[in-house]
Amino acid sequence: MSDVQQRIHQTVTGNPVVLYMKGDARFPQCGFSATVVQILKHCGVNDFVTVNVLADEEIRQGVKEYANWPTIPQLYIKGEFIGGCDIAKEMYQTGELQKLLEGIAQA
Repeated sequence: MSDVQQRIHQTVTGNPVVLYMKGDARFPQCGFSATVVQILKHCGVNDFVTVNVLADEEIRQGVKEYANWPTIPQLYIKGEFIGGCDIAKEMYQTGELQKLLEGIAQA
């Protein structure tokens, strides 16, 4: 496992909710990233880790390889890759995402 892959692995396994995105939670720099941030907040998750892929090209490429997923944003919950914006949105609409976030969300 490369250094970048190890850093990504440590981040996703060391934090309950991680979002690799363009920008950060306060200032998303793409609509898809902003949508996932809003979904998490609607689920009551206000404390999650964001990693700005625009600030680190190695991470930007490495996270695509880590999950074998070509696009950003990428959502991880409890160390597991969930998906991008469309998957997060669909899971939110079906209630599946809320179930995954139980115990993490703050009322």
